[in-house]
Amino acid sequence: MLIRFLPSLICRDIHLGLNNLRLHAMRSFLTMLGMIFGVASVIAMLAVGQGASEDALEQIRQLGSDVIVMESVDSVSNDNQRQGQNFFNVYGVTYLDVMRLRDTIPNVRRIVPIKIRYERVVTQAQEIAVRVVGTTTHWFDLVNRPLVAGRFFTSLDEQRHHAVAVITERLGRQLFPLQAVLGNFVRAGGNVYRVVGVIRSTAAASNSVTSPARDNDIYVPLTVMRQCTGDILVSRLSGRTIREKVELHQVFIQMSSEAVVESVATAIDHLIARFHRKEDVAIKIPLVLLRQAEETQRRFNIVLGAIAGISLLVGGIGIMNIMLASVTERTREIGIRRAIGARRHQIVSQFLIETVVLSCSGGFLGCIVGLILPWTISKITGLSTVVTSGSLVLSLLISLSVGIVFGLYPAIRASKLDPIAALRHE
Repeated sequence: MLIRFLPSLICRDIHLGLNNLRLHAMRSFLTMLGMIFGVASVIAMLAVGQGASEDALEQIRQLGSDVIVMESVDSVSNDNQRQGQNFFNVYGVTYLDVMRLRDTIPNVRRIVPIKIRYERVVTQAQEIAVRVVGTTTHWFDLVNRPLVAGRFFTSLDEQRHHAVAVITERLGRQLFPLQAVLGNFVRAGGNVYRVVGVIRSTAAASNSVTSPARDNDIYVPLTVMRQCTGDILVSRLSGRTIREKVELHQVFIQMSSEAVVESVATAIDHLIARFHRKEDVAIKIPLVLLRQAEETQRRFNIVLGAIAGISLLVGGIGIMNIMLASVTERTREIGIRRAIGARRHQIVSQFLIETVVLSCSGGFLGCIVGLILPWTISKITGLSTVVTSGSLVLSLLISLSVGIVFGLYPAIRASKLDPIAALRHE
């Protein structure tokens, strides 16, 4: 019999709880504000953190998990070591190093040497800072940059020293807004290159030297760049002439399998240490960097979630405070219900339903606000934000938990009131 009437009893308790919330609509809404802001802040902070992490991870993924990066490092970092009228510094990866890698390192799919110069291209309307990258045709196989128009330079261009260039779509629009890009000429650093191809710009340009691609890049054959610019960079600083010889700024080594990346990186490190007395070559493994970045992202999300969770805690305390005040306010009502036969569990369920409705409603509205906030942040600041389904589900579960945990004590306290004392309460 009790089982048959149980659904109707639960529906009655829910009806009583909702009626009481409607009677105090303004107070109920103000109570929910704590949950709304708490849930919205959890979702928004996790979205900002996830977006920032995804950008960083995407830059690492561009290289691929089967790639090892060798990078030239200036071993003379102290200005005091650069004293003297004529300073000459030799460091970094050499062409001989690339030959040794080809001859001694197994399981190598391709080796892509890179030489970089930072120049300025002057047009009729503006002066544009560009990065001139001297490399081989294998670069376009390594980095996923689709061809928009024209062609890539070829091994024949490298062998015959053709002064051709492939530029990014964005740079092409800046240099030739009213002209055809293909076949036009670009003057960078005193050298003239004919544009034979245009590649798609990246979604988010990186400022990292390790990044293989940027939006203002001009790609030319390495043999042409070496012939035109040489290996020595001359600069003047405070009346002093500084000369630096860097043959290659980067070398990308793509392995045949991801499984051998870390062991081969160790072998390359030993090979470089044998022929370089200075620590002027850094070896970076995107696979390891990716693991570290993912671990950092997890920790970052935990910290952000914990900080935002404080807002939910405050909201829960606010709900408990209001429900305790409601118990005191409705003492006589509780006494009447107990006097006409209401059981303790019915009093508990009535107050618990009110707190759960408050917290879940606040959580639902908070999810809506939490979806709007990241979108607004992206529009105003241009930051990338990513709202995951996990953060929405987590926020709703926390809202439900807060309603139960912080509503249980006021509900139990209400059920333990002495009916006779409650009836006498004014």
